[in-house]
Amino acid sequence: MGKTYIMKWLGKNHFEQFAYFNFDERPEIKEFFKTNKHVDSIVEMLSLTSGVGINEKTLLIFDEIQECPEALNSLKYFAENKPEIPVICAGSYLGLLLNKGNSFPVGKVEFIAIHPMTFREVLPIWDANAAHFLHTKLNTEPIPQLFYNNILQQFKKYLIIGGMPAALNAFNQQSQFEPVDQVLQNLLLSYKGDFAKHPVMSDIAKITHVYDSLPTQLSRENKKFVFQLIRQGARAREYEDAIQWLINAGLIHRIWLNNKPALPLSAYDQLNAFKIYNIDVGLMRKMSGLSTSVIAEGDRLFTEFKGALTENYILQSIISQFEETPRYWTSGNTAEVDFLLQFENQIIPVEVKSDRHVKSRSLTLYRNEYNPPLAIRYSLQNLEYNNGLINIPLFLADYTKNIIKNM
Repeated sequence: MGKTYIMKWLGKNHFEQFAYFNFDERPEIKEFFKTNKHVDSIVEMLSLTSGVGINEKTLLIFDEIQECPEALNSLKYFAENKPEIPVICAGSYLGLLLNKGNSFPVGKVEFIAIHPMTFREVLPIWDANAAHFLHTKLNTEPIPQLFYNNILQQFKKYLIIGGMPAALNAFNQQSQFEPVDQVLQNLLLSYKGDFAKHPVMSDIAKITHVYDSLPTQLSRENKKFVFQLIRQGARAREYEDAIQWLINAGLIHRIWLNNKPALPLSAYDQLNAFKIYNIDVGLMRKMSGLSTSVIAEGDRLFTEFKGALTENYILQSIISQFEETPRYWTSGNTAEVDFLLQFENQIIPVEVKSDRHVKSRSLTLYRNEYNPPLAIRYSLQNLEYNNGLINIPLFLADYTKNIIKNM
């Protein structure tokens, strides 16, 4: 549930009808594309198979298109010969397909990246009044305590559940965490089952080991990725392909070290050091073995595993808002700023605090050295701006771009 739901919703609400084809569920459909490049013939066969007359008023949906490279290539012919027929496609591991050198209709396809649902998107379902308040009243003034406390409680639920649509749907239907855990466990098992579908056999174990090491990697004070935590004696050259496979599959984010905060950030990446995060905080919580009962234990949810869930959430939120992938900064072994954010030709240092204690020697050192016009600190403190530093409550991370623009 997620991309499929969105595509079908679009077909139901904005077109007279839609025709849905899933190349994983119905592999026989692949033959239409493997033996034929004439769009008229393909459309005719798809119409007969689905019982839907496909025309300009029909949304044509191809799901799990990575299972049929010929269908991906056929989009070129749809664009050239049948531009009146709207076509939308989705693929769970499309990045893997494109990185295998398959023919691709360059210039004929518009890409849309779909991230896990954000807390900002979920809040209106759980607390419409709080969501309305943030939508209409949010600036750099502190949030009234009543709203603050209510939103914080909703945010704790989000850190437990995460943003995977199936997990959120399970909770919204029953208002219990047990079905959420089952959904998340099934997702993790399905990912591991998919590891065997694409890479060569010798890489499957390496991919699994890298993915399983995420909780250990992020539970350290210094979250730099350490190959020795995968297994004793592990070396970078042995596991680089496994890491890249997980990135291409859309299952992890990699954040490079940058010791020269200048534009563009990508020009100064230190390719020998990086951090890795899960795509979703709910999946990360489940992988870490943290029980849902932690929601009743004060602020422990934010601070457990050296704040791993909190930092993973902030990265997840930033990536969904800003075009450029963040980096992180260190000064030898003396200081580390969690993220560097490039936005409108300025570089913003970002510090993540998992509780209400906000003193940060690292951020102070960075600001003294580089004098950035703006710095961001996420914490459990209320919204506040003071002398170039804005403190954003953790649960407002999804509003970061709006807050910056309205300053």
